[in-house]
Amino acid sequence: MKVQKTSIDGVILIHPTIYKDKRGYFFESFNENEFAELTNLKLSFVQDNQSCSSKGTLRGLHFQKPPYAQSKLVRVIKGSVLDVAVDIRKESPTYGEYVIKKLDDSNHTMMYLPEGIAHGFLTLENNTIFSYKCSNYYNKDSEDSIIWDDPSIGIKWPKIKLILSEKDLNAKKFSSFVSPF
Repeated sequence: MKVQKTSIDGVILIHPTIYKDKRGYFFESFNENEFAELTNLKLSFVQDNQSCSSKGTLRGLHFQKPPYAQSKLVRVIKGSVLDVAVDIRKESPTYGEYVIKKLDDSNHTMMYLPEGIAHGFLTLENNTIFSYKCSNYYNKDSEDSIIWDDPSIGIKWPKIKLILSEKDLNAKKFSSFVSPF
């Protein structure tokens, strides 16, 4: 496993070691000891989530407020996404900035998102299966979101027909957002 820092402190790309032969491939998608050794982070994931989405589905920018905040380890099982992490930690020098990375079923790259990061993704293929490990349980009263196309964040989404939930269409603007982090 190789760990790659991004421009946002704590947001990490993880490139697993992939073993390939004529039968296919094998890799460890998570190894707690190796992750801790490479990142100096001791994590306990308590919930795994998975979604399957049509091409053009945009989910985000989601997060949970303290005390139910979550760190996440995300990856694509099938298909491809543009994965986005937005720093919403008030004291961070990269507050309001974002990282965008293509994750797919051929590069197997994963992204780690610490608490205080709003997360979203756009599916680039039909039947994309997206998986994420969470450090805290889902709590409906704690969920929140920022509008995906907020101009003050300026995420460069591709120009494709989007499929959005009512919740994501009505998320708050970053300019009116008061961060709990």
